[in-house]
Amino acid sequence: MEGCSKGVWAVEDALQPVCALEPGRDLQQDLPRVGAAAWAQRRLDDRCDSSEGPSHGGQPAQKGAGSRCIGRTKGGLNSKLHAVCDDVGKPVHLLLTAGHTSDYTGARCLLPSLSNAKYLIADRGYDADWFIAALRKQGVTPCIPPRKNRTTRRRYNKTLYKQRHKIEIMFGRIKDWRRIAMRYDRCAHTFFSAICLAATVIFYLKE
Repeated sequence: MEGCSKGVWAVEDALQPVCALEPGRDLQQDLPRVGAAAWAQRRLDDRCDSSEGPSHGGQPAQKGAGSRCIGRTKGGLNSKLHAVCDDVGKPVHLLLTAGHTSDYTGARCLLPSLSNAKYLIADRGYDADWFIAALRKQGVTPCIPPRKNRTTRRRYNKTLYKQRHKIEIMFGRIKDWRRIAMRYDRCAHTFFSAICLAATVIFYLKE
């Protein structure tokens, strides 16, 4: 022990006083809280920074706040894409609606984009008196076959109507993208962005 006497010191000399880092508080305040009242109290806590978190003030996003453009049809839940193409079949204007939306609704929304057109080729689903009158008012010649239940038959250019296959080919090429044909996206704006991206790549970037 004599050789180790220099390395031995009193135990009390190694003890240091314990100082409180912050004022004392109740342990119950640190336990997790549940419920709306607890959430409001937590926001008032001095340890919670209100500037952090989502931009909507910490409140969860409401489900169903925006339309997903999904409607029930004979084939199930579906969406409908309305399109205006040029004379070579390239999409110029696109509109996404729910599957049960009438073609007249899409025609009414896309009507202002037809001001520079000379002819409009569409199927008999767009055969409406108000739509044909609106086209003629804008100086557009309609090429739409009449519905079968019309009492008075209306003439149309059958030779020009044969060019309608171009828009059907356009829809087929867009549906070649599995993401669009199966609608992997839940939100309507994401799904419509994928449609616009596919149309841009297929008809504009591959030239």
